[in-house]
Amino acid sequence: MSATPQKNRASRRVLAAAAGLATVGALVAAMPAGAHDRGHGHGGGPGHGHKPRTVDVQLLSFNDLHGNLEPPAGSAGNVSETQPDGTVKAIPAGGVEYLATSLRTARKGNPYSVTAAGGDMVGASPLLSGLFHDEPTIEALNGLDLDVTAVGNHEFDEGATELARLQNGGCHPVEGCYEKGKKFKGADFPYLAANVTKEKTGKPLLKPYTVWKKNGVKIGFIGVTLEGTPDIVTANGVKGLKFHDEVETINKYARELDRKGVKSIVALIHEGGAPASTSYNYDCDSPGAGDGISGPIVDIAKGITPKVDALVTGHTHQAYVCTVPDPSGKPRMVTSASSFGKLYTDTTLTYDRRTNDIVRTSVKSANHIVTRDQPKAPDMTRLIDRWNKLAAPIANKPQGWISADINGRGSTAPEKPLGNVIADAQLEGLAPADKGGAEVAFMNPGGIRADLVHKASGSEGDGVVTYGEAFTVQPFTNMMNVVDLTGAQLVTALQQQVSGPNEAGPKILQVSKGLTYTLDLTKSGADRVVTGTIKLNGEAIDPARTYRVAMNEFLAGGGDGFPALGQGTNKLVGASDLDLFNAYLAAHSTAAAPLAPPATDRITVIQ
Repeated sequence: MSATPQKNRASRRVLAAAAGLATVGALVAAMPAGAHDRGHGHGGGPGHGHKPRTVDVQLLSFNDLHGNLEPPAGSAGNVSETQPDGTVKAIPAGGVEYLATSLRTARKGNPYSVTAAGGDMVGASPLLSGLFHDEPTIEALNGLDLDVTAVGNHEFDEGATELARLQNGGCHPVEGCYEKGKKFKGADFPYLAANVTKEKTGKPLLKPYTVWKKNGVKIGFIGVTLEGTPDIVTANGVKGLKFHDEVETINKYARELDRKGVKSIVALIHEGGAPASTSYNYDCDSPGAGDGISGPIVDIAKGITPKVDALVTGHTHQAYVCTVPDPSGKPRMVTSASSFGKLYTDTTLTYDRRTNDIVRTSVKSANHIVTRDQPKAPDMTRLIDRWNKLAAPIANKPQGWISADINGRGSTAPEKPLGNVIADAQLEGLAPADKGGAEVAFMNPGGIRADLVHKASGSEGDGVVTYGEAFTVQPFTNMMNVVDLTGAQLVTALQQQVSGPNEAGPKILQVSKGLTYTLDLTKSGADRVVTGTIKLNGEAIDPARTYRVAMNEFLAGGGDGFPALGQGTNKLVGASDLDLFNAYLAAHSTAAAPLAPPATDRITVIQ
């Protein structure tokens, strides 16, 4: 999902507190070399004697891990499962200790097995990974035997040079190496970015595709991120890059692979859709192919050449296994495995040795829960423990207390309790005249990455919010801005939540106390915002008046489809969003009087 990226995180990082981290050599900035073949063929060797005409290739896939090495806390760590009697059950899922076990178990008895991902493996990560520029996650993915991934928008949060370092290895250019005597090795799987080119040369930033081979079986993987990545990543993160149409790019490289004799092709696409049900086991082909899914991936799937045999998707954090007709009208598998490592998809691709192509009518696929009642993978436990020791001095520091769960990422409502807390924290911190004189604050929903969970995550005790937990909610360390906007611009910004690029997938801003209005979802486009109801502290918004508005630097740059917010003047740069959040927790909670979840009564929703 779209989310606040951030700039210059290195300069704002608090790692100085974790003393004794060695500093080593310069960044390996060279981009990856040409395509290299992969195929460790988990679980089997070449057969003997006569080879059967077809071979079943197991494709395991997942997407949007976002550095969630430990099981995600609270409702954000649940998967919805529809039971035989029609009721829906929430099942706790995720965590790389369990994901590793799930993938390794699934590979048993499948000599031809390849593992692929749909992007956003890193970025917007919890402290355990984010504090170390996501090196722990790349190390975990190497251990999971990931063969290939597409880039997602979050792979660009820290820019192309840092993405190249994640691919190629080398210690961080500012913070150096985190473990004495150990140099970061980089990803031993290729990152694919077929539709991302360098502005100066027009050449691809990373490899557009790779070919997996085993015993004469060849499968090509093309990886793309959504064309709209620059709209949801800070300008710094995508500087010097161009993002191209997903369909045109995939079709171009599918032709190239076809000319090279690679007839079996899978597209890894960091763009997705929304199924009609949030249950992972929902049949979105009922009553007809793809009837139960909507969103950008549907049109993309319909435009991609029939040369491509299956689509692994992501970005929307949804779970679906659907068929969508290709341009020739034949059904083709389109899958997504939720997020945070809570699900994996197991797809059977039947490979015909005579045609070197996939028998499309035989493709079968299903999502599976990464349950937490299976054994943990010991190597992943060791990895988590190692990095947790380094993070502990910072991560375990208490910031405040809460009386119950305060849901953010886990809330499906337009107005989220945690969104209200964050917006109020931003308003309170920036309201003083010398801090910007803010009268109202806006927070983008995609920037809220987790829930605040009452149950203890470690030894801190129930109700305690640690620095690590606060960081997991707001991991971007965005600087706050206070700007002048007219009442007319404010109204336009609220309308942009549900119109223009946000019409198909509304992005409802979280608003500070005092701002109220009605959202009528029975209407369409900008009309969904009932303008006559918009009030600040009980008074109608005056189109001609100037208001001081607080928001993070991403929104203040017009990010997430809010060009009106990018028109602000008289800008004052304040503290970071995380600093204001922590200051608010400290000011409004004690062990004896913890912060309660706020009411969600600012936006009246008509459905």
